[in-house]
Amino acid sequence: MVKRTGRGGERCGSYKAIGKKGRSAVVRLFFLLTGFGFAVIGGISVIAYLNMLPAGNGVAEYLLFISGRIECYLLPAGILSIWLGIYITGNRDENHFS
Repeated sequence: MVKRTGRGGERCGSYKAIGKKGRSAVVRLFFLLTGFGFAVIGGISVIAYLNMLPAGNGVAEYLLFISGRIECYLLPAGILSIWLGIYITGNRDENHFS
């Protein structure tokens, strides 16, 4: 039976076999996909609650109502997570402009 190994002799399929750049890409992908999911859920909730406006509620009452709903906070949390995935987890050792 042949033992499959990655770089440095680690077993394939282990987290160490991915490498430093691969781990960064996995973290970035996690933040991007999680943030996208949160932003979609929060955005749909905010849009769905817009149906309160034609029912006779004003904009101030609408904003007060959605500020009390937890699922509406997923929209800014998702946008923040996407921003973190794009800008914060990048490789700072490389100079891309030289």
